[in-house]
Amino acid sequence: MQEPVRTPWQENLLLDPLIYADLKWDFVLVCENSSYDSQEEEKRRLYMSELEQKRFKIKKSKDGNKIYYGVRAPPDIFRKYVRLLKNPDQGYASLGEENVSETSRIRIVHFILHKTSIRSGETLNDLINNGVFETAFPLHSLEETTGKQLKEKWARWRDVIYKQPVPQIREYFGEKVALYFAWLGWYTLMLFPAALVGLAVFFYGFVHFNSSKITQEICTANTTVMCPLCDQKCPYWPLSDTCTYAKVTHLFDNEGTVFFAMFMAVWATIFLELWKRQRARDVSWWNLYSWDEDEEELALELINNPDCKIQTHQHSYLRTTLVLLGVAAMIAVLIGIAQALVIYRVVATVLFMGSSWNFLSDHANTASVMTGAVLHYLTIVIMTKVNRIVSTYLCNLEKPRTFTERENSFTTKVFTFQFVTHFSSLFYVAFFLGRINGYPGSYMRIAGEWRLEECHPSGCITDLFIQMCIIMVLKQTLSNCMEFLSPLLKYKFRKLQDKRSRVYSEQGSSDHVEAWRKNYRLGEVHIFSLFDEFLEMVIQYSFTTIFVAAFPLAPLLAFINNVLEIRLDAIKMTRLQRRLVPRKANDIGIWLQVLEAVGVLAVITNGLVIAITSDFIPRLIYRYAYGPCAQGQEDIDCLTGYINQSLSTFRTQDFDKRTKVSEHTMFPNATECRYRDYRNSDYSFSVQFWHIFAARLAFVIVFEHVAVCIKFIAAWFVPDVPQSVKNDSLDKKHKDLLDQLGEMPEETDELSHDGSPHPYRNLLVDLSMIERSTEV
Repeated sequence: MQEPVRTPWQENLLLDPLIYADLKWDFVLVCENSSYDSQEEEKRRLYMSELEQKRFKIKKSKDGNKIYYGVRAPPDIFRKYVRLLKNPDQGYASLGEENVSETSRIRIVHFILHKTSIRSGETLNDLINNGVFETAFPLHSLEETTGKQLKEKWARWRDVIYKQPVPQIREYFGEKVALYFAWLGWYTLMLFPAALVGLAVFFYGFVHFNSSKITQEICTANTTVMCPLCDQKCPYWPLSDTCTYAKVTHLFDNEGTVFFAMFMAVWATIFLELWKRQRARDVSWWNLYSWDEDEEELALELINNPDCKIQTHQHSYLRTTLVLLGVAAMIAVLIGIAQALVIYRVVATVLFMGSSWNFLSDHANTASVMTGAVLHYLTIVIMTKVNRIVSTYLCNLEKPRTFTERENSFTTKVFTFQFVTHFSSLFYVAFFLGRINGYPGSYMRIAGEWRLEECHPSGCITDLFIQMCIIMVLKQTLSNCMEFLSPLLKYKFRKLQDKRSRVYSEQGSSDHVEAWRKNYRLGEVHIFSLFDEFLEMVIQYSFTTIFVAAFPLAPLLAFINNVLEIRLDAIKMTRLQRRLVPRKANDIGIWLQVLEAVGVLAVITNGLVIAITSDFIPRLIYRYAYGPCAQGQEDIDCLTGYINQSLSTFRTQDFDKRTKVSEHTMFPNATECRYRDYRNSDYSFSVQFWHIFAARLAFVIVFEHVAVCIKFIAAWFVPDVPQSVKNDSLDKKHKDLLDQLGEMPEETDELSHDGSPHPYRNLLVDLSMIERSTEV
């Protein structure tokens, strides 16, 4: 029987099975053990042959039904990288034999592996998708100095209050991961003063929990008859039944709300400006202040293939139009889901009203809001996966040129979809709930049947608070538990499955096989693993800033979560997941633009929350235009009578036929009932309504302009880049130019400074002869 033909790298391994025993491997490729004449095995041989032609060293090891391929790149690849980019890793504490850092080495090898293709044109990604290889990953080096320090002094719960070792994170995971943890640490640090101010605003409302005049009037309004909350056999009810609800509302809707909203607008600006300064310091220390990503990518392309064809920038109006239509269609679907949640709350309120359980029927509105918030969270979990699939499809449709362009496009789409998913329902509660539902006898109805929800007599801000609180708490508990427990349980399960004894490969070196097996057990990481961490934090930042006027405890919850999140991510990256492919970066990319956009939106939204959702403006108008103080009365609270003034009167004889009041009511002979609105006896809007409307509009304009001006002043006052960084960059450029000037010949001197013949003397003589011959 004829022996199968072997490739050169296979022959080398058979001749000397221990030739590569002492090497440190850059990447490991894993596949299932298959027959020699299978199509998958043939493609593996072809791929390994391509790597061998690029002088890669390859080691094949069998371990049960798995085959591991260790690959190591030749040194000249890294020397080319150093020459082309002029020693780009000079800021690292330790460099390898080829004068490149370990992270650069992994990044270069990753690039070449994924650019190498076989005769059929299949690259490594194609081979993995087609089942030829199962996975490919770089190895953790947690037993060496930097990795060991991170594992023992950073990735532990006991170190939760200690400063992060950002330089060591950069040495091990690369600049992009280091900038993520630097940004997360800075964000967490800046949340501390915001959490303290938010807590102070909350305690201010708590101190006045029982002393508010409005709360006292609601709690003593035993004879104020309120209109039924539903159509089918709902009773009249006294206003005093909502005493507790009114007290809770005052915790979040008080005089400190305006101050806190303005404070958070300024805080968001200062946070971003100070982060830009911190980022500039970090990248300056890393010698990446003037780093050019396009230059790096072109250098890697040339290192892999000097004859490569540069992929140029392209733009297609057709593809762009299709992408825009796809984004618009997806946003319409997400808004439709938000409307479905509105319908659920309407129907749930009716069902809870008719419940035989007295507690549920008495708190039907609150129960519908809370269950609606839980249902909203479930839709967030489901639509997160759908949003990623749609974003990937639209991103592929655009055909981005580079990985960064793909990442930016993907980031923009996913964040847009996730933002609408998270906040569409909150925008409805904040700005539409109780304002488009009509009035008794002429309610707005869904499908002509169910009437829309109404606001509480003391305002809608508590509904917004409940919605935000439930979603934020669930995201920061359940989501984080799943984020940590999922890779932990998967790792434990793989470890239990791998209890078999160590298998020695025919090439020997069982230590390599064991190290590869340990890395293979770890959780798989994908190309956008770091993207998921950024997305989670930016969504949290949106919750912390956009509706913070309704939820002053949001910065405190975010601060507590982030203190734990830093160590959770550290443990996950070092102990539970395979090593991320390091990527070079000098900023956090498009996320900075996203954060700035969220900051501007937060100013607009908080102004609208105070003007529309809160009762701040109606109370202010009553105090200075309609209340007792406006009438010249002294020694009396200026808000006395506010509740009675904010309730309109409806004649019960004007109810439509669909409204059937329950016979079991405290007020069986009621001829009038009250409802929250500003209307005349003929149900038209009163003058006070238009005064409040004008004041709300004026407040929004003034608040937003003042907040935006403060933001611009703060941005101007705090420079993005410290002067020391600018001066260091200037000195470096000056030194480089001097070095280049020193290397240039002086055209007028035939002798060098030491008296020896000038190295360019012959060239100068030739030039002078050419000039003389030209004159003749």
